Amino acid sequence: MVQRVSTVAFEGIDARAVDVQVQVAAGMPAFHVVGLPDKAVSEARERVRSALIASGLALPARRITVNLAPADLPKEGSHYDLPIALGLMAAIGAIPSDALTGFTVLGELGLDGSVAPVAGVLPAAIGANARSEGLICAAACGPEAAWASPEMEIIAATSLIQLANHFRGTQVLARPQPKVREVEANPLDLKDIKGQESAKRALEIAAAGGHNLLLCGPPGAGKSMLASRLPSILPPLTPAELLEVSMIASVAGEIADGALTNQRPFRAPHHSASMAALVGGGLRVKPGEVSLAHHGVLFLDEFPEFEPRVLDSLRQPLEIGEVSIARANHRITYPARFMLIAAMNPCRCGHADDPGFACRRGAPERCAADYQARLSGPLLDRIDLTVEMPSLSAADLMLPPPTEDSRTVAARVARARERQGQRYAQLGLTDVRCNAQAPATVLEEAAKPDRSGLVLLREAADAMRLSARGYHRVLRVARTLADLEGTETVTRLHVAEALSYRSLAEEARRAA
Repeated sequence: MVQRVSTVAFEGIDARAVDVQVQVAAGMPAFHVVGLPDKAVSEARERVRSALIASGLALPARRITVNLAPADLPKEGSHYDLPIALGLMAAIGAIPSDALTGFTVLGELGLDGSVAPVAGVLPAAIGANARSEGLICAAACGPEAAWASPEMEIIAATSLIQLANHFRGTQVLARPQPKVREVEANPLDLKDIKGQESAKRALEIAAAGGHNLLLCGPPGAGKSMLASRLPSILPPLTPAELLEVSMIASVAGEIADGALTNQRPFRAPHHSASMAALVGGGLRVKPGEVSLAHHGVLFLDEFPEFEPRVLDSLRQPLEIGEVSIARANHRITYPARFMLIAAMNPCRCGHADDPGFACRRGAPERCAADYQARLSGPLLDRIDLTVEMPSLSAADLMLPPPTEDSRTVAARVARARERQGQRYAQLGLTDVRCNAQAPATVLEEAAKPDRSGLVLLREAADAMRLSARGYHRVLRVARTLADLEGTETVTRLHVAEALSYRSLAEEARRAA
């Protein structure tokens, strides 16, 4: 007789159903796991054997075969421990043979019979709910799984003994409740920054429309300080966005204690990050920083210090909002729609724009050109806003703090985002929530300037030699400026301000 248990294999953030088939037959004592398992799955034999012994059960002296179907799908990870163990327990009569019917099972086993948490419980729970199945998982993952549906049956246990007692009816495990991670109030506030009014304005525009932003200035000008305060003015995640972000975090194993949060992600990798760390990859094709920043912010400090080929790998996700990682035997796609906030010095020594500065490498212009040439033109073409931040003097730092705080700016950003969401919802684009995500065909109508604005845009496009992408990005920023003012018409002033943020980027792109 073959005992069957349902579990999953992960392909990106999708959970594909896997059938665990356990057979205990006559023959020489052996324990084989087949079905294209990796090293972690093959080692499950010893973990399962020790966990059963610790739980008061012994494997029969018979031939045990575990098949993971479909056999041509690679099986990776330690979450196959629990379904194999429960399948064996059902096969030898330790639990009722029909107890596992209608359940998806995943979890890692300790040698003492404990059930340890694993990554990917939320996508597995959503997949199980779609198949009208319940879920059996570790107790630490129960609150995470409970977000999939309030109706689905979830059994979250700390040990094999608890599960055996539950199925025999001697112990009842209560359904876990969804858990929200309490986030402390952000101590970082825009009112901490003195001066740099144009950069603050650009940060507000970027937050309102989901635009990419490049901050350029000498060391100590406040670039990193400004970028770190961006989360304080961003609106919280919508329920749909929360689900997408949490599924990626679950697959990456970054959900602590099964609690979700509605705060937008803010990822700030070091400039030594590899391509696999940034866009995803590795042996098990884990999501990278661009996917972990989905619906949030990816902050790249010391922008030109990243490897050029690593930076150019951002071009595809910046354009289409997802990253595809191809391997010889499979292809994985992760969502990656994020705001890119980059900060850089004007040159390697950082003072090329300072009056009277003499660079040891020669003319300051040449030093700046060589340093900025590390950034490719196509990458710079995908940045909507570029702002130069001058150095602050001691007199600037002695000024009283500004009166406008992050809460005031966040209210304006929220109103602008609400207008954008309503506009695109009326057009049937429910997946588009801000101007940065709008398709070009829709944008040309939604952000069409008035007569004088159109004339200015045409003249500027010819003078600045804007690419088609650059032209549409100017329209996106102009539309966001109008949304911040609460007007439906994009005027000449909106176009002029949008072009002012683009002119610096065009100069740098032509230099590159």
